[in-house]
Amino acid sequence: MSNQNKAYLALTVTSIVWGTTWVASKIGIAGLPAFELASIRQFFGGSIYVIFFLIRGEKLPTAKQFAWLIPMAFLMFVSANGIATYGLQFITSGLAALIAALYPLSVVLIERFYFKAIKITTPTIIGLGLGLLGIGFIFYKDSLSMHNPNYLLGIALSLFAMISWSIGSIIIARNKVNMNAYNSIGWQMLISAACMGCYTLLFTNYTPLHKIPAISWGAIIYMVIGGSIFAFASFIYSMKHLHPAIASLYAYINPIVAIWVGSLFIKGEEINLSSVIGTITTLVGVYLVNNSLKKQKDPVEAVADADGM
Repeated sequence: MSNQNKAYLALTVTSIVWGTTWVASKIGIAGLPAFELASIRQFFGGSIYVIFFLIRGEKLPTAKQFAWLIPMAFLMFVSANGIATYGLQFITSGLAALIAALYPLSVVLIERFYFKAIKITTPTIIGLGLGLLGIGFIFYKDSLSMHNPNYLLGIALSLFAMISWSIGSIIIARNKVNMNAYNSIGWQMLISAACMGCYTLLFTNYTPLHKIPAISWGAIIYMVIGGSIFAFASFIYSMKHLHPAIASLYAYINPIVAIWVGSLFIKGEEINLSSVIGTITTLVGVYLVNNSLKKQKDPVEAVADADGM
C-alpha cells in the first residue's frame, strides 16, 4: 500500500474515531460524574504521552514551562474538554460535536475584534451566518420537543467549552513555548486530570473506581487508546502525506459520525430532518469560514482538533 493510500486510511480512522469519542463520552458519563470521567481519561492519555517522551530522553518541564502549561491546561482541557463533557449530560452527542466544530467561527470573531488580524470577507460573513443559522435551527426544533429543563444549559456549556478551546488555540499560536508540542499536550492533560480529579473528590458525589460500571470503563479505554493514541497518530500521518485541505476534512466528518453513531447507540438521539438540515447548513458555514481563514496570513490554524474537546 502506498503512503498516499495509507494516509487516506489514516484520515478515515481520524474522522471515525474522533467522531465516536463524543458518543463514548455520552455513554461513559451515565456511570460516573462528568469531571471524574474527563479526569481519568486525561490522566491515562497524558501519562502515555509523558512517559513516551521521558523514555526518549525529554527533560521535565522547567518552572517557566510549568507557568505556561498550567493556564493552558485550564483553557484547553479543564474549560474545554471537562466542561464539554459535563454539558453532554443535557444535549445529544451529535449536537455537542457540531458546536465544537464551530471553532473556526469563534477564531474569526476573536481574531477580528481583539487582534484586528483577520479581514471579514464576503465568504466569511456568509459562513458565519450559515454556521449560526444551522445551530439555531437545530436548537429551535429540539427545544420544541425537549422536556429536559437543562437543555439550554447544555448548549451554553458546549459553547463556553468551544470558545475556551479557541482562545487557548490562539494563545498557543501567538506565543510559542520552547517545548515539544505533543509533550506539552501530555503535561497539560496530567495537570487538568489533577485539577478535575480534586474537584470531583471535594465537591461531587464521585464514584469509587471499583464501582465504576464496565461500560464506562470501556468508554474511557476506547477514548484513551482509540482517541488519544491511534486517531492522533493517524491524524499526524495524514497531515504529513496529504494536502492540508484534504487532511482537515475530518473536522467536517466528525459531527456527522457523532450524529449517526449516537442515533444507533443512544436512546433519544434519533436522526430527523431538522438535524440533517441544521448539520449540513452549519458545516457549509464552517467550511466557508475555514477556507477564508486559510487564505489570510495569520498564525492561527483553522483546523479544529475534535479530540481536544
